[in-house]
Amino acid sequence: MSHMPTIHDEEWRYADFAALEAVPEAEVTGWDEIAVAPGEVLSRSVVLSGNAPDVQRLRVTLGEGARAEIFAVNAASAYARLEIEVTLAPQAHFEFGGVLIGGGDVTREFVTRTVHAEPEATSNQTVRAVHWGTASGNYLGRIDVARHAQKTDAAQDFKGLLLEKGASANAKPELEIFADDVKCAHGATVGQLDEMARYYMASRGIDPASTQRLLVQAFIADALVALENAAEREHLLDVALAAMKGARL
Repeated sequence: MSHMPTIHDEEWRYADFAALEAVPEAEVTGWDEIAVAPGEVLSRSVVLSGNAPDVQRLRVTLGEGARAEIFAVNAASAYARLEIEVTLAPQAHFEFGGVLIGGGDVTREFVTRTVHAEPEATSNQTVRAVHWGTASGNYLGRIDVARHAQKTDAAQDFKGLLLEKGASANAKPELEIFADDVKCAHGATVGQLDEMARYYMASRGIDPASTQRLLVQAFIADALVALENAAEREHLLDVALAAMKGARL
């Protein structure tokens, strides 16, 4: 039976519980269930950009050789959380690219659980977070590899960029691996804009606002590079960069 989360639930540890009170319980505890047939492809783009608290939860089951390709931008101006749980059959693949971006005092989150239940499945997750003000960008990524799920290849990569000192980024990779013939890679870094790059661009007459936008664009593009639909990729990039209008230099 589903229950409302508390601070003691590990996957909700960074959530904004005051904001959660405004979200219907069914959205917080329920799932949008999607089954992808063997060999089929699920392609989905998700944009969270509202001004009211928002929780979206996807539970995806991939058949043999199926693919789920999910790309998301969380640029909401109130607490927003996208949670994805994926269970993979043999030779299935899960690709996730996500951008968390914004200011204010808003918490923005991606939470994923990737269940490698069968052998020879692969997954790749790339998340970029850009925050300013006192905002927080959070990525909690759990990978479970079953005992017989040999030849699993799973990767997670998180990078956070803080444009102001009051902002924060939290990454919590969690690996539970019971098979021995697997590749599981994860990395997490948080930093500030490259001062050398800013200086270089300023020396060529590029104004500070344009410099910041170009550097941020290059930074977040990594999360969308696997999206093959060029028009959709540009759309998501535009949504993310539009959030920067409120950023201070």
